[in-house]
Amino acid sequence: MLTMIRAIVRPEKADNILAALMDAGFPAVTKYAVAGRGKQRGIKIGDVTYDEIPKVMLLSVVKANDKDFVIETIMNTARSAGKGAFGDGKIFVTEVEESYTISSGVKENGETTEEA
Repeated sequence: MLTMIRAIVRPEKADNILAALMDAGFPAVTKYAVAGRGKQRGIKIGDVTYDEIPKVMLLSVVKANDKDFVIETIMNTARSAGKGAFGDGKIFVTEVEESYTISSGVKENGETTEEA
Protein backbone atom coordinates (compact mmCIF):
# COMPACT_ATOMS: atom_id res chain seq x y z
CA MET A 1 0.00 0.00 0.00
CA LEU A 2 1.10 3.55 -0.68
CA THR A 3 0.83 6.37 1.85
CA MET A 4 0.41 10.08 1.10
CA ILE A 5 2.08 12.43 3.55
CA ARG A 6 1.09 16.10 3.52
CA ALA A 7 3.16 18.35 5.75
CA ILE A 8 2.26 21.99 6.31
CA VAL A 9 5.38 23.72 7.61
CA ARG A 10 7.03 27.08 8.15
CA PRO A 11 8.39 28.46 4.85
CA GLU A 12 11.88 28.91 6.28
CA LYS A 13 12.03 25.18 7.13
CA ALA A 14 10.90 23.85 3.73
CA ASP A 15 14.31 23.75 2.00
CA ASN A 16 15.90 21.98 4.98
CA ILE A 17 13.10 19.39 4.96
CA LEU A 18 13.49 18.84 1.21
CA ALA A 19 17.24 18.36 1.68
CA ALA A 20 16.73 15.93 4.58
CA LEU A 21 14.25 13.89 2.55
CA MET A 22 16.61 13.84 -0.44
CA ASP A 23 19.50 12.71 1.76
CA ALA A 24 17.28 9.98 3.23
CA GLY A 25 16.44 8.65 -0.25
CA PHE A 26 13.02 10.25 -0.73
CA PRO A 27 13.48 12.83 -3.51
CA ALA A 28 9.89 12.84 -4.82
CA VAL A 29 8.10 15.77 -3.18
CA THR A 30 5.58 18.33 -4.44
CA LYS A 31 5.84 21.79 -2.87
CA TYR A 32 2.97 24.28 -2.60
CA ALA A 33 2.85 27.80 -1.18
CA VAL A 34 -0.25 27.96 1.04
CA ALA A 35 -1.72 30.25 3.69
CA GLY A 36 -3.88 29.54 6.69
CA ARG A 37 -4.05 29.39 10.44
CA GLY A 38 -4.03 26.73 13.09
CA LYS A 39 -5.01 26.67 16.72
CA GLN A 40 -3.13 29.92 17.34
CA ARG A 41 -5.80 31.72 15.24
CA GLY A 42 -3.25 33.87 13.45
CA ILE A 43 -0.90 36.50 14.79
CA LYS A 44 -1.94 39.77 16.41
CA ILE A 45 0.49 42.68 16.04
CA GLY A 46 -0.85 45.80 17.71
CA ASP A 47 -4.46 46.20 16.63
CA VAL A 48 -4.03 44.14 13.46
CA THR A 49 -4.70 40.39 13.34
CA TYR A 50 -3.11 38.40 10.54
CA ASP A 51 -5.16 35.24 10.19
CA GLU A 52 -3.65 33.96 6.97
CA ILE A 53 -0.11 32.94 7.82
CA PRO A 54 2.17 31.92 4.92
CA LYS A 55 3.10 28.22 5.04
CA VAL A 56 4.45 25.58 2.67
CA MET A 57 2.74 22.26 2.00
CA LEU A 58 4.99 19.36 1.09
CA LEU A 59 3.30 16.32 -0.43
CA SER A 60 4.99 12.97 -0.83
CA VAL A 61 3.76 9.46 -1.59
CA VAL A 62 5.84 6.64 -0.12
CA LYS A 63 5.48 2.93 0.54
CA ALA A 64 3.61 2.26 3.79
CA ASN A 65 6.65 0.64 5.41
CA ASP A 66 8.62 3.92 4.89
CA LYS A 67 5.87 6.13 6.36
CA ASP A 68 7.16 6.36 9.95
CA PHE A 69 10.72 7.13 8.86
CA VAL A 70 9.58 9.91 6.49
CA ILE A 71 7.30 11.42 9.16
CA GLU A 72 10.14 11.39 11.72
CA THR A 73 12.48 13.02 9.20
CA ILE A 74 9.96 15.80 8.53
CA MET A 75 9.16 16.35 12.22
CA ASN A 76 12.78 16.44 13.32
CA THR A 77 13.66 18.94 10.59
CA ALA A 78 10.53 21.12 10.83
CA ARG A 79 10.38 21.43 14.62
CA SER A 80 11.66 24.66 16.14
CA ALA A 81 14.50 24.39 18.65
CA GLY A 82 13.78 22.50 21.83
CA LYS A 83 10.27 21.13 22.17
CA GLY A 84 8.92 23.06 19.20
CA ALA A 85 6.60 26.06 19.00
CA PHE A 86 3.11 27.03 17.89
CA GLY A 87 3.03 27.31 14.12
CA ASP A 88 5.64 24.62 13.42
CA GLY A 89 3.05 22.84 11.30
CA LYS A 90 0.97 19.72 10.92
CA ILE A 91 1.33 16.39 9.11
CA PHE A 92 -1.60 14.57 7.53
CA VAL A 93 -1.35 10.92 6.48
CA THR A 94 -3.73 9.08 4.13
CA GLU A 95 -3.66 5.80 2.27
CA VAL A 96 -3.34 5.85 -1.53
CA GLU A 97 -5.22 3.06 -3.28
CA GLU A 98 -3.27 3.31 -6.52
CA SER A 99 -1.23 5.69 -8.66
CA TYR A 100 -0.46 5.99 -12.36
CA THR A 101 2.63 7.24 -14.16
CA ILE A 102 1.22 9.28 -17.03
CA SER A 103 4.16 8.91 -19.43
CA SER A 104 4.34 5.11 -19.24
CA GLY A 105 0.78 4.27 -18.26
CA VAL A 106 2.11 2.13 -15.39
CA LYS A 107 -0.30 1.56 -12.51
CA GLU A 108 1.17 1.12 -9.05
CA ASN A 109 -0.73 0.07 -5.95
CA GLY A 110 2.27 0.04 -3.62
CA GLU A 111 2.81 -3.70 -3.83
CA THR A 112 2.78 -4.42 -7.55
CA THR A 113 3.38 -2.50 -10.75
CA GLU A 114 1.45 -3.27 -13.91
CA GLU A 115 0.63 -1.77 -17.29
CA ALA A 116 -2.65 0.16 -17.16
